[in-house]
Amino acid sequence: MALENDTRAPDFALHNQFGELIQLGSFRGKRAVALVFFPLAFSGRCTSELCELRDNLALFQDADVELIGISVDSKFTLRAWAEQEGYDFTLLADFWPHGQVSKEYGVFLPETGFANRATFLIDTDGIIRASFITAPGEVRPLAAYRAALDQLQRQPV
Repeated sequence: MALENDTRAPDFALHNQFGELIQLGSFRGKRAVALVFFPLAFSGRCTSELCELRDNLALFQDADVELIGISVDSKFTLRAWAEQEGYDFTLLADFWPHGQVSKEYGVFLPETGFANRATFLIDTDGIIRASFITAPGEVRPLAAYRAALDQLQRQPV
C-alpha cells in the first residue's frame, strides 16, 4: 500500500548516477522534493515519461522543487541513460538492497521486481503533500504533475 498524503516521507540515502550519496533528509528546511519512481531505465514508457519531465524541468524549478527519479537500476545504468537522454536532474539507484526505498514507499511490485510509476511531492518539512500512482504500464500525464505542484504550493506555511 502506497504512502498517503500528509504523512512523513521515510528518509533514505541512495547513490545517484554519479555515485554520490544523496539523502532525502538533506533537503528538509531547504527545498521541496518530487520523488518520481519509475520501473526501468531505457524502457520505452519510462524514457518517454522522463523526457517529458526533462523538457518541462522549468515547472519544477519555478516551484523550487527538486526533481529526483528513482528506479531499481544500477547507478551505472542510470548514468548511461541520463547521458544518452540529456537528463539534467538526479536519478537515484534503488539497486541494493533491491527496491528497499520503493518498498518503504509502498510502490514496489514484487511480481516484476521493480517499482510502479508513482510520484510523491514532499514539502520542506518532509511531509508528503501530493501524490499520484498509475496502473502498471500506464504513463503519468504532465497534467498530474502540474496539479500536484499546485497542491504543494497551496499548503500553508
